[in-house]
Amino acid sequence: MSDDNDIIRTRREKLSRWRETDDAYANDFRRQDLAAALQERYAGQDKAALEDSLVATAVAGRVMLKRVMGKASFVTLSDVSGQIQCYLTRDGLGEAGYQEFKDLWDIGDIVGIEGTLMRTNKGELTVATSNIRLLNKTVRPLPEKWHGLTDTEARYRRRYLDLIMNEETRSTFRTRSQILHHLRHFFVERDFLEVETPMMHAIPGGAAARPFVTHHNSLDLELYLRIAPELYLKRLTVGGFERVFEINRSFRNEGLSTRHNPEFTMLEFYWAYADYRDLIELTGDLLAELTTKVLGRSAFNYQGTDIDFGKRPLQLTMAESIVVEAGFSESQVEDPQFMRDTLAAMNQKVEASWGIGRLQMAMFEARVEEKLFAPTFITHYPIEVSPLSRRNRDNPDLSDRFELFVGGREIANGFSELNDPDDQAERFRDQAKQKSEGDLEAMHFDADYVEALEYGLPPTAGEGIGIDRLVMLLTNSPSIRDVLLFPLMRPGNV
Repeated sequence: MSDDNDIIRTRREKLSRWRETDDAYANDFRRQDLAAALQERYAGQDKAALEDSLVATAVAGRVMLKRVMGKASFVTLSDVSGQIQCYLTRDGLGEAGYQEFKDLWDIGDIVGIEGTLMRTNKGELTVATSNIRLLNKTVRPLPEKWHGLTDTEARYRRRYLDLIMNEETRSTFRTRSQILHHLRHFFVERDFLEVETPMMHAIPGGAAARPFVTHHNSLDLELYLRIAPELYLKRLTVGGFERVFEINRSFRNEGLSTRHNPEFTMLEFYWAYADYRDLIELTGDLLAELTTKVLGRSAFNYQGTDIDFGKRPLQLTMAESIVVEAGFSESQVEDPQFMRDTLAAMNQKVEASWGIGRLQMAMFEARVEEKLFAPTFITHYPIEVSPLSRRNRDNPDLSDRFELFVGGREIANGFSELNDPDDQAERFRDQAKQKSEGDLEAMHFDADYVEALEYGLPPTAGEGIGIDRLVMLLTNSPSIRDVLLFPLMRPGNV
């Protein structure tokens, strides 16, 4: 720390000298070219060709390397596109200009450089400098070996430093942007309308989760950050928007982990006159197209496991998956006492009021979910844990619902929507009863939504896809914090 303090003190002295000039914090330098564009455009021109053509350029960026060698020096500039080397000489800049470079410039400073292109004897494209501008004097030194730090928490807390020093991190967030772009294009191409719905809800709904609570002073009204946009999107479908989607944030008051952040990004879409089977087909098409456009191929490796979205994912009912992955018989999976005793022996939470559906869900989460590395649709969730899903006609204890698992994580959740207002009201009453008995994640009774259903929701299918987890897959990132620019962290200093 004392070394850093000495560096900061020295840099502040340089900053004071720079402030005395007329050029401090000027904003009139205009960059002409990005580094990557120059590298690409002149890749085929050799040393002699560049000397003959005298290509003028102006580049700007952060100094990442500085080598002073008497009357000549090299610096490497980094901009948003990449890096380019610059050659500075006393003859080219004049005595005063070159001395200013030596005295005031440090690694990390933001500078502008004008000159002509050349190649060094080693063949590296370089700007032979004729004019320099110091645009921002940095006070704090950049980390020397940021890329190799084992303290990943420091990278999350100071993401701006991580982005400066780590090309892999920059690539992750460029990929995230591409994913969002292609998702929007996929749905707009299929006549879905992009919409925005409220972030603050008077009644939280659309998922089983504990909400964040806030207060509106003027209305003296308790409000909740949304846990899902579902009920508002379905109100729009009632209103006649038969294909809608939204990409936006949701908030759930839950713990932090490698796969959970309280603030996260979801894609939700609703499709009238479709059912959950249509969603499964569409989701398969979406993932195959998305990976091909973003990665250039449908197959990729995630944390040592090969995944191929070009192949149709497996499909298993929840009961079948417990038989296959947990090794129980079909009769055992349907036996409440067996499931209750087995879960208790595994030290899993079991409530006396739970029926077979809740017990199966608990067993699935404890013994099956993390084993589903290959893309797998788990279908026919128990109706007990699916309060917004349509009942299956052949077995009313099950729902027309699925979840997609990849890499041991849920990526998507979709179902044929419940559009019977009386059935929905009864399920809300059951949820409200569970809440009154202490279940903080149970839903509230939403009378306005029930009223909307009484005006008629067409047969509809809806789905939510977790964007953060999808980005984790396509960037081979082990933690959700790796794909969030500013993940939630406990207060503290690094």
